[in-house]
Amino acid sequence: MDVARLAGVSQKTVSRVFNDEPYVSADVRRRVLDAAEELGYRPNNAARALASGRTRSIGVVTLGTALYGPASLIMGVERAARDTGYALRVVNTMEGDPAGVAGAVESLLDQGVDGIVISEPIDEGHEGDLSARLDMPVLVLGAPPILAPRALAAGTGADLMARTATEHLLELGHTTVHHLAGPQRWYAARDRVEGWRAALTAHGRTVPPVVEGDWSAASGYAAGRELASDGEVTAVFAANDDMAIGLIRALAEAGRRVPEDVSVVGFDDIPVAAYVSPPLTTMRQPFDAVAQEGLKRLVHAIENPQALPLAASDPPVDLVIRSSTAPPSTRTTPGRGRSAASRSSEGRHSPPMDGGASHHD
Repeated sequence: MDVARLAGVSQKTVSRVFNDEPYVSADVRRRVLDAAEELGYRPNNAARALASGRTRSIGVVTLGTALYGPASLIMGVERAARDTGYALRVVNTMEGDPAGVAGAVESLLDQGVDGIVISEPIDEGHEGDLSARLDMPVLVLGAPPILAPRALAAGTGADLMARTATEHLLELGHTTVHHLAGPQRWYAARDRVEGWRAALTAHGRTVPPVVEGDWSAASGYAAGRELASDGEVTAVFAANDDMAIGLIRALAEAGRRVPEDVSVVGFDDIPVAAYVSPPLTTMRQPFDAVAQEGLKRLVHAIENPQALPLAASDPPVDLVIRSSTAPPSTRTTPGRGRSAASRSSEGRHSPPMDGGASHHD
């Protein structure tokens, strides 16, 4: 066999690699796959599916959006899937679609997938209809697990990240923190409100009214014009970086300096966050890590149906401290400011002159 000869292994080893059997080292597996690619060889998936009872495909349900968070998570899933030996079949849903997740899942079930990833961040109210039909492993990303017997969850923990962002501002000396929230139909937006409110309540601080945006910089700008008129506002936690950037623009136009007059924290750590003026303090989301761990757990559940599911690890809480946060100018808290700065290290995307990433676990 040409693949075995080029890879320097036996035909039996090639068969094990193509059938994704255990007891093959990572180096040997890579050599076989590289040889197969070089020769243009493709295993007969139809025959392999008949023999194993599996199609070696995973269905993905995702909201059709270009927003950074959901798009980055799906890109992470695609990257993670490359090393699993499973093909992905993606079905996009649209916000407000009455069929929603249930219709997308039905389409994937008709295609005979072995497992399903649901990366649907919006509460459409139809998820309960799925439980009776899903008797295969299902991985839910960034949302509560559905009522299915073999459901797994990953990408949770936004409430803890939001609490960390809020506590950073309180530690700097701000008496309270205002929140620019995302649309409340989104699970992520609700989780961030919950974490922000929990931090303020735990510290005995006033909980201001929530200002709701729609994830866009334009909605952040509109909220910023509203918040800039309130002289009591000295700190704002925005539920994503785009809204934070729009907010900063509105504050600047109103003569409210960031961070001298108002400190701002975002969420996501989008690539441009380190290069806006001022560079944005933000919560970095571990999209690739979530996708890799989630896919690993899903494939384990597919291939070991009688085994207990792999345990999920706690998501990292990664606060990237840059120049958009500081102690409030109306109070003299140099010691607190130095303490916060001393916990910082160079951020991954930050220019050299800025503060870096402070890791809170």
